Amino acid sequence: MGSHRKPRGRAALLQSPTARRGVVGVGAAALASMTLLSGAASADETDPPGIEEQRDRAEAARERAVEVREDVDRLYREAGTATQHYNAAQEEVTEQQATVDQLLTEAAQETERVNEARRTLGSFAAAQYRTGVSGLSDTAALLLASDPRAFFDRTHTLDRLGDSQQQALADYTERQEAATTRGEEAGAALAALEERQAELQRQQEGVQSMLAEARAMLDELSAEEQAEFDELERLEREEAERLAEEERQRQERLAAERAAAEEAAAREEAAAREEAESDAADPPAQDPPAADSTGAQAAIDFAEAQLGKPYVWGATGPNSYDCSGLTQAAWRAAGVELPRVTWDQVNAGSRVARDALQPGDLVFFYDDISHVGLYTGDGMMIHAPKPGAVVRYESIDTMPFYAGLRPS
Repeated sequence: MGSHRKPRGRAALLQSPTARRGVVGVGAAALASMTLLSGAASADETDPPGIEEQRDRAEAARERAVEVREDVDRLYREAGTATQHYNAAQEEVTEQQATVDQLLTEAAQETERVNEARRTLGSFAAAQYRTGVSGLSDTAALLLASDPRAFFDRTHTLDRLGDSQQQALADYTERQEAATTRGEEAGAALAALEERQAELQRQQEGVQSMLAEARAMLDELSAEEQAEFDELERLEREEAERLAEEERQRQERLAAERAAAEEAAAREEAAAREEAESDAADPPAQDPPAADSTGAQAAIDFAEAQLGKPYVWGATGPNSYDCSGLTQAAWRAAGVELPRVTWDQVNAGSRVARDALQPGDLVFFYDDISHVGLYTGDGMMIHAPKPGAVVRYESIDTMPFYAGLRPS
């Protein structure tokens, strides 16, 4: 840069050994020479950046772009994994909410049964009051008693109660205990639900924080750094497309080899049948019917209809999706219900080797199985990639492959 070309001013020039020797006989020529040197130095200070400085700037921009891209990719990966945790927790919260609602309903029902039993006991106490028992109304005393059995034991020996009274007391006691139990269960479930909801909120804030950090890093890029960043992504896409094309050609070669082998086997089988001398030969065996691809095509058709819709973490449609939300919705359109998160989807069918993938299969990525797409053939998939992106076609070579799965 300009700093490594330090101009020599007039004072510096006069202090040099050559200048000191020239001071004794300084003349017009020396003064003119000094003026020219000074002018050259001033001009040098205003020169535009040279080639070397431009190279330094470009290299710095490239290094910064690589650094930011690595950090952004890491944040998106972490956010993707956190999103799957959030999705799983959201399902648990939904289920827990249903449990709490059910327990609260049961507690209310048990309370009403207690009230019915209390009214029955009250009717017996009221009848006794009408016989002239003095003091606090037995009805009021019963209704205020924490233990109706103790009340009857205190005012009337239990063995003197009639069968109907005994049964009413037993019903009341049993129902009160059931109501207490249901109330405690509902309270515990509600407390657990509130704790889980708080954890869910923390997870949501964590994902949002990671996404905001990535967005801030991208916003801080200079124009040169942004250009380098875009170039890195372009090169990665080209490499993925190249690998996908190689895979497509390999699959075509394998298919051609299989077709040739099947054709040769069919010719041999036909020749063997023609040479058979049996008059009652069995009809030739038929190949098993091809697997029905209707469901897979329906899933692909649905996914194609979502192309261009934004990735939104935790979204399941219809206006936006995250990765597992898209695959779940696609196969639901085909009549197959998949679990919500990638870690469960990867077990929702039969595993398929990479070289045996068929359109409609699910493809999972990374060791933590935090991303999934819908395979469409020729090494390509439709998926919801990451924040800031839209549902799109992309090569399955853009991420580390984990497993393939055929939903069932």
